[in-house]
Amino acid sequence: MPDMEATPASRIAAIQEKIKASTGRAVSEIKLIAVSKTMTSDRIEPVIAAGQRVFGENRVQEAQGKWPDLKARFPDVELHLIGPLQSNKARDAVELFDVIHTIDRSKIARAIASEIERTGRNPRLLVQVNTGEEEQKAGVLPADTDGFVSQCRDEFGLIIEGLMCIPPLDEEPSLHFALLNKIAARNGLKELSMGMSADYESAVALGATYVRVGTAIFGKRG
Repeated sequence: MPDMEATPASRIAAIQEKIKASTGRAVSEIKLIAVSKTMTSDRIEPVIAAGQRVFGENRVQEAQGKWPDLKARFPDVELHLIGPLQSNKARDAVELFDVIHTIDRSKIARAIASEIERTGRNPRLLVQVNTGEEEQKAGVLPADTDGFVSQCRDEFGLIIEGLMCIPPLDEEPSLHFALLNKIAARNGLKELSMGMSADYESAVALGATYVRVGTAIFGKRG
């Protein structure tokens, strides 16, 4: 739980120290994504002022309401889509986001490829894997991931840089992080988006290159 009296800068510094302690890799290899979903611009700006430049949003429509203005004022900010993407939002997602973590089916991959060709804009792309095989959760099943990554590359011409997962709440997350790492390695993928406020240290120890942290930076959401 974040210290409510702490400043954004001190919270971020504490997280970075924990990341450093969790890995033998250079801290520069691991990007901290400040998850700003449900946060208004006046909650986000102090975090930007503290030096944070990588942010994550769950919904395209919500992000459209606050980030065009913020990105105009802070052009070095990098914005990540970390929530489910519908094909009818592909155009908006490609136009607004710098990284999309949630490619998870052929319809989405085709729509993203079409928008990249139309706009010439190339957000970095990750495939979401449903490592827990949960019916209610988005993501490609582990057994189908190799084939889907190949389809994205060969059929749609997409450059897939890595994989993302959200482990089940009631299971040991490290098992899922290790599985994602294994799938990524055999597909030659370098980026691993895994780990949130409660488990990012374990994710970093198992190879995460992106960790998605909201509560530990912003505090409890309203």
